[in-house]
Amino acid sequence: MRDDRLYLLHIDESIARIEAYTIDGKAAFLADTKTQDAVLRNLQILAESTQQLTEMLKAQHANIEWRAISAFRNVLVHGYLGVDLEQVWEIVERDLPYLKAKIKEMLEAL
Repeated sequence: MRDDRLYLLHIDESIARIEAYTIDGKAAFLADTKTQDAVLRNLQILAESTQQLTEMLKAQHANIEWRAISAFRNVLVHGYLGVDLEQVWEIVERDLPYLKAKIKEMLEAL
C-alpha cells in the first residue's frame, strides 16, 4: 500500500527547496545554471511524487492538474533539451504557490 503522506511530504519539501533556490527572483534564476539545475531537479522529484499518490487521493483533489504535472515531468526527463526556462519560471511563480497550499491542506487532512 502506498503512503500518500510520504509522497505529499516529498512534494512539500521540493516546493520549499524551489522557493529557497528562487528567492532572489527571475533574473538570478535565469543567470545561474546551478540554480536552474536545482529547480529542475526538484520539479522532477515533485512530479515523480505526484505520480505515486493513490488515484483515490488524486480524485478527491481533482482541482489539481495532476495530468499537467505528469506531462511536465515527461518534458523534464525526456525532453530536457527543450526545457523553456521562461516556462519554468512561470510555473514557479504562478503554479507552485497554489500547489503548495493544496498540499498543505491535504497533509492536514491526513
